[in-house]
Amino acid sequence: MSKTGLFSEFPGVSAKQWKQKIQVDLKGADYNDTLVWESLEGINVKPFYNQEDLKTILTFSLPKNHDWSVAQTIYVGDEKKSNTKALTILEKGVESLIFTIPNATTDFEALLSGLDVEKIELYFYFDFLSVEPIKKLVSLLRSKKVKAHLNIDIIGHLTEDGNWYHNLEEDHKIFTELVSLGTSDISIIGVDASRYQNAGANMVQQLAYSLAHANEYLNHIVTTSAVDNSFPVTFKIAVGSNYFFEIAKIRALRWLWKSLASAYGIQSECNILAIPSKRNKTLYDYNVNMLRTTSESMSAVLGGADAVCNLAYDAIYHKDNEFGERIARNQLLLLKEEGYFSRASQMAEGAYYIESLTNQLAEKALVLFKQIEKAGGFLDALKKGTIQQKIKESAENEQHLFDVGKIVSLGTNKYQNPQDRMKEDLELYPFVKQKARKTIIEPIIEKRLAEASEQKRLNDE
Repeated sequence: MSKTGLFSEFPGVSAKQWKQKIQVDLKGADYNDTLVWESLEGINVKPFYNQEDLKTILTFSLPKNHDWSVAQTIYVGDEKKSNTKALTILEKGVESLIFTIPNATTDFEALLSGLDVEKIELYFYFDFLSVEPIKKLVSLLRSKKVKAHLNIDIIGHLTEDGNWYHNLEEDHKIFTELVSLGTSDISIIGVDASRYQNAGANMVQQLAYSLAHANEYLNHIVTTSAVDNSFPVTFKIAVGSNYFFEIAKIRALRWLWKSLASAYGIQSECNILAIPSKRNKTLYDYNVNMLRTTSESMSAVLGGADAVCNLAYDAIYHKDNEFGERIARNQLLLLKEEGYFSRASQMAEGAYYIESLTNQLAEKALVLFKQIEKAGGFLDALKKGTIQQKIKESAENEQHLFDVGKIVSLGTNKYQNPQDRMKEDLELYPFVKQKARKTIIEPIIEKRLAEASEQKRLNDE
């Protein structure tokens, strides 16, 4: 708009002038106490931003013509049924498929049969760690010229399970062999950062832990000389309800990765797969979950995610079902086709508020990342329990704000429907499962904010 010359006659207004005007309008009320609020990350959010906030901004821009794809998950319990489902949802608008592979005997030929793989992108998540079946899959993917992400994440498994797949040495040996199979089109390494968000980590922690998590792999790569400088990495992230902050978080992650990778001589952009958070989803008044996931998906797109996989409104208490999946898929299709979000990720560039948030989140995360590395690295911090303790502290703070109503969840801690009944509708156990067993480290446990209040309501039905 500035290029049109329409506003050349008007003088610019400085931040000082804006603040003075606001102070007058407040009629004696304190500016900072009334209008400035502090986020969970320790960022003071002002009532206005202008060009002066961009003076020390980080250099950041998405790749030209950046677009995002509509993704959907498929659990591969039966290859033929999963293949049929894949073909069906591709006809209904899905552009990327996310396969969860439960065992090493999966027939990948049957799974990918008939798929126009040159037009889609594939993501794989494995419940096992083994060289031969994954090597066969890579060979098949290469022959079909597929763009794929295998998301081998041994540290991610450790944080979830508390133990390695086999043991530290064996896991790293297999990891090294698998990493050597990677190409510019087939990404081998994945960093599942969604667990940090779903467990209650604040955004600075999420970014710093994701970076430190990835750095463990880069250190290993340099030691083994397993890859060249074009090797890509895939981040899986969870997106919460703090709309503008989440946009900035994703942008900051891309900038942080680029900074870290360049230090190792790696030139590739990272790939970001975004999924709405489970942490704020509710059992009661579950239709509100659709509003939450729509907002979160919008943040993912505007932040520059490469693929967005929506969460079904009933995912926390129902098994996978066609209706829930269709609604989740159509939410993304409506955003992309009717909301004109096809290339909306460019819209955030230059926005004073978002650029300022991106800068502050990245800088704070970089400070925390350096502290982790100076103290011995991410794995060492996990073994000492430092990461787990910091996430617990953040989660407890957020839980307190939820319990006292400062974090609002409609239908759950505000405006409850006393007639709502859910006990007979549960197909899945929607709460944290306690399982006493011996582990190397304390696992990072995902937990929803509404769990305690929901358990009480269920008991009172």
